[in-house]
Amino acid sequence: MARAAPLLSLAAGVLPEFSPEQTVAAAAAGGWPATGIWYDPETWTPATTIEVRDRAADAGIAILDIEVIWLKPGTDDPAHFGAIDAGAEIGARNVLIVSSEDDAGRAAAKLNRLGHHAAAAGMRACLEFAAFTTVGSIASATALLDAADCDNLGLLIDPLHLARTGGSPADLSSVDPGRFPYAQFCDAPARGPPPSDVPEIIREALDLRLMPGDGALPLDDLLAALPLATPLSVELRSAALRNSHPDPTDRAQALLAVTQRWFTA
Repeated sequence: MARAAPLLSLAAGVLPEFSPEQTVAAAAAGGWPATGIWYDPETWTPATTIEVRDRAADAGIAILDIEVIWLKPGTDDPAHFGAIDAGAEIGARNVLIVSSEDDAGRAAAKLNRLGHHAAAAGMRACLEFAAFTTVGSIASATALLDAADCDNLGLLIDPLHLARTGGSPADLSSVDPGRFPYAQFCDAPARGPPPSDVPEIIREALDLRLMPGDGALPLDDLLAALPLATPLSVELRSAALRNSHPDPTDRAQALLAVTQRWFTA
């Protein structure tokens, strides 16, 4: 049965070897209505901001998110606020945050500050959980967001991470729907590496994701559990996709075609 496709965005992780400028160009040429952008504070310059912003505006595509802010133990990292500022300048709607901060109180305080900074910039700040971070489940992510006490903080659901942390789409029913400004989308086998094998879990997340329909994740159930028409960042990190489509525009086109086919099947 055909499904109504929401706003689909090319995740930055689909093109990890290409620059932000090349990502926008590939998304536009590949027919995507939106894209995500990778922020590297070591290489991002004012020229990057201008090029990304102008290419997206000229092509008429949205910047769904900028990533990634990775919280680490210790004090605030100025580059995290720089990522939000860059996102605001290019028109990004959301900023993606993950955490390896091992102190829950510090993590909550950092999220509070980032959430308010993003709000002032006109963006949502969204926390993603995964088995290889210190926020290893939807329950712990929700608890951390509650502790952070900032209405501008959202929760980013990745179907692979949800499955590999023992969660299911039914778990979303306990979360305020307003916490889901967007979600990620991909497929994978129903069963993955054992929870104890963190390196293999990371390898799967970075290299072994499957095209929608090629795996067995409960994607229909996930979409039904999210608010209607939630934008989707198609997070297809795949060595096979990279190897079979080395050209960025070709890769973007191939992924969009398969994703759209899944929605119309």
